[in-house]
Amino acid sequence: VQLQASGGGLVQAGGSLRLSCAASGRTFNIAALAWFRQAPGKDREFVTAISWSAGTTYYADSVKGRFTISRDNAKNTVYLQMNSLKPEDAAVYYCAGSKDYGAYDYWGQGTLVTVSS
Repeated sequence: VQLQASGGGLVQAGGSLRLSCAASGRTFNIAALAWFRQAPGKDREFVTAISWSAGTTYYADSVKGRFTISRDNAKNTVYLQMNSLKPEDAAVYYCAGSKDYGAYDYWGQGTLVTVSS
């Protein structure tokens, strides 16, 4: 499975961005897709996840109400709509895929989100 993340960029605080993660290869192996992020000097942290079949979603408390994850099964693509962005949301965002709702087995290359205050 290959994951290709895109959509990062520079946005002012309060603005919005939409990230995309396109999956290719043995996508039938994917049970869930998630977004993680890593800011400079900080550990990578979980942001949100969605189950591939049922579409059940999970969010970190820090993004609830501002971020929305969605999927397009026909396009094998997951989206992350980020609204009301804050400077603390600035990070490299990675999409990741899990085969069994446990560890994340597949990782994309990351896309940089910069939020100016």
